[in-house]
Amino acid sequence: MARRDASAADRFQAVADELYALSPADFTAARDTHAAQLRRDGERDLAARVAALRRPTMAAWAGNVLVRARPEEVAGVLELGAALREAHRDLDGTRLRALSAQQRALTMALARQARALTVKAGRPLSEQGVLEVRGTVQAALADPDAARAWAGGCLDHPLTPPAFPAVAGAGTRPAGPVWDLSDEPAKRRSAKPAPRAAADDLERARVRREARARRDEAVRDAETAAVNADRAQAAVEAAREQAHAAQERREEARGHVAELRRELADAEQAEHDAAEDERRTRDRVREAERALPGARRRAREAERHAAHLARQAADGNTKAAPASSRGSTRGSARGSTRGSTRGRSRGGQ
Repeated sequence: MARRDASAADRFQAVADELYALSPADFTAARDTHAAQLRRDGERDLAARVAALRRPTMAAWAGNVLVRARPEEVAGVLELGAALREAHRDLDGTRLRALSAQQRALTMALARQARALTVKAGRPLSEQGVLEVRGTVQAALADPDAARAWAGGCLDHPLTPPAFPAVAGAGTRPAGPVWDLSDEPAKRRSAKPAPRAAADDLERARVRREARARRDEAVRDAETAAVNADRAQAAVEAAREQAHAAQERREEARGHVAELRRELADAEQAEHDAAEDERRTRDRVREAERALPGARRRAREAERHAAHLARQAADGNTKAAPASSRGSTRGSARGSTRGSTRGRSRGGQ
């Protein structure tokens, strides 16, 4: 039974790992497909658990992507968080300041990496999403449970950092040294207090409580100020990224404008050349139109001359035909006369 439960837990974790690696836009369809397949396989309990998985927000998805893509940085966050909590527990101011500087640098760097990963995936994270990723990393630094949840890579919503880091064992030992403001020797404090001494002890206890309360409030104020500073720094970084992106867009637009200007200059030159061609063509048309009447007149004259020559040729042929007929008749007569004369001469002989 235990082995079966472990196997079901492993299968559930495998499905969850696969789903929370997907973008929010692809999550729901993939989850429903897995749940339907598990129901068909008879795994109704497991199907119900898978169907209950919530779609991650964009910031949660970016945090999950960061865990999968940057495991070494995640391990560094877990180590830094443990060191920060220890420094808070010991109230080690020098170490706390140094670790807080590392915390700010690390959270900003990881938030930028998360945004770059979402841009690479084609679903860029918004400015608010970047701040929420930073909040998730800060929560992991402050709280070991939050660190384990984030390192699992299956968040469905971003984590919210506490006002100040949780301290392991806070319920079993004080957060710092107990402040004893008494100026009495230790041996007198160990003796049974007199009524006046008891009143003094109560007053000193009240003073200590107030001092601890002021100390805790100062720690909370310092942590709140650090969180606000981190958020302000994140806003500055986001504004710088926006300014850089705007500069790139401006340069791109400037190049596009220059290209359009070149195209416009080419088009204007082409228009000028076309206008010149049109002017020269119109000049040729006008010259041709001016020459057209003369050409038509010469054509008519040529036609009349050709017609005249044709008539002359026709008249010449007509006159030549009768003359040829008379010549033939005369020749025939002469031939007949000569023939007759010759015949008579031969007969007389």
